[in-house]
Amino acid sequence: MSRAVRGLVLAHSSLAVGLASAVRQISGADEDALKAVSNDGEGPEGMVAAIERVVGDSPTIIFTDLTSGSCAFAARKYARDRTEIGIVCGVNLAILIDFVFNREMPVGELVARLVEKGRGGIIGTCVGEAANVDRAAPR
Repeated sequence: MSRAVRGLVLAHSSLAVGLASAVRQISGADEDALKAVSNDGEGPEGMVAAIERVVGDSPTIIFTDLTSGSCAFAARKYARDRTEIGIVCGVNLAILIDFVFNREMPVGELVARLVEKGRGGIIGTCVGEAANVDRAAPR
């Protein structure tokens, strides 16, 4: 049996801690399932070292807030030669909640699933449609 995939939210300021805390509160997931690291006061090497401390030898998906930010660059640098590391950029709450309930999936399949969940969790409306916002959701 394979080990459950761990998650690491790596984001700017207090965003990582806030997202991880919200997911644990909503899902009941334990802290070991989803860790949080901020880039506050860290340069690229400091972030890579922080990732290394948290991930260890566990299969892990690193979630970053931006695709092109310092967090994503550090995640890519860390994951370069590691096959059990996935990266999902543009994290949102829908992605993380789905992650904690599907951690037994293989990393590659889980990353693909989470990207689709994240896209599906985003809808939009304008002021004229606000009264019908529930009807604007994809069906």
